[in-house]
Amino acid sequence: MDIAKVAKASGLAASTLRYYEEIGLIQSTGRNGLRRLFHPGVIDRLALISLGQNAGLSLDEIGSMLTAKGADINRELLLAKADELDRNIKELTAMRDGLRHAAACKAENHFQCPKFLRLLNLAPKKRLSKTK
Repeated sequence: MDIAKVAKASGLAASTLRYYEEIGLIQSTGRNGLRRLFHPGVIDRLALISLGQNAGLSLDEIGSMLTAKGADINRELLLAKADELDRNIKELTAMRDGLRHAAACKAENHFQCPKFLRLLNLAPKKRLSKTK
């Protein structure tokens, strides 16, 4: 497959494909003129890269698990990432619940509402910063 077909099939820009090749995530099989050629299996590899990125893995982490023949999964890394996602889900769930309660609560002052205060204590404690 030439790079244009891979770009269309994967939804990635040709520049992204060239970058992935440059950092060793994918490999071209040759050229047809100036166009890079790829084995059709590159689509599955790109899907795996996308899955890893969606799970929060860096390209370096993904690259460390990719081999010429497929993938050598780092189970410890994946378990750590799954634990991190669990923490994020818990935090986001608490924030969602707090927002829904604040929107529906009939209390005059939310800081006097016991349920709202409990939800505030579940919310992640992140450093406050100024936003513009």
